[in-house]
Amino acid sequence: MEQVMYQVSTLQALAMGYSRAVVSVDEFLKNGDIGLGTFENVDGEMIMVDGKCYRAQEDGAVVQAEGNMGVPFAVTTFFAEGKDFSVQDIEDIDKLKQILDVKIEEDFGLNSMHMVRIDGSFSKVCARSESAYRSHHVSLKDILKETQKDFFFDDIKGTLVCVYFPDHMDGINAPGWHLHFVSEDRTHGGHVFDLKMNQGEGTINKISRIQIELPTTPAFDTYSLKEASQDEIEEVEQGKG
Repeated sequence: MEQVMYQVSTLQALAMGYSRAVVSVDEFLKNGDIGLGTFENVDGEMIMVDGKCYRAQEDGAVVQAEGNMGVPFAVTTFFAEGKDFSVQDIEDIDKLKQILDVKIEEDFGLNSMHMVRIDGSFSKVCARSESAYRSHHVSLKDILKETQKDFFFDDIKGTLVCVYFPDHMDGINAPGWHLHFVSEDRTHGGHVFDLKMNQGEGTINKISRIQIELPTTPAFDTYSLKEASQDEIEEVEQGKG
């Protein structure tokens, strides 16, 4: 069966402030077993691993997400056997992204979507999460200025969920890599903006098909998504919201 990337809404819609629920966590889980995203009103970071959906709270503590929680933006797929690889002595997130770029370019090509899982040990993970912001038509960047909390995990084992979208899909999702982390004991995690990895074992899944679940509320059509700034999205991705 062809592997599908299932996406709720678009990152551009979230960037412009559309943070209402589109589907529930239970509905989202029917479409994959690994992924990442956020929750209604940007109430924490989502990390999905092994068919379980976790929510990183504003202090970096992780809890299992309740099935009736709303999802405004997220991506998932059913993880399959893929291209395995090993990494070690990764000094920062830019180095890891460079390595991942080379691997997908050599083995698959940069014009497809990719889901990557890396289990490893880290000397440091720099991450963020946030608390709920109940307002609409407020940009994600402005929301994170009010609610984002940064935290650091030292000498920790865990899983990176890494999603790649190609440049030509800008407008659907942010081009490049988007990484979330959850600890091995599933108690800590968040959106990753830097790291130092001792070693890791990874698997790459190439995905050539996407299904997008757009919001159906009239409010969605009041947003001018073309105004979503790529620079602002990149700042948010890098933890500078």
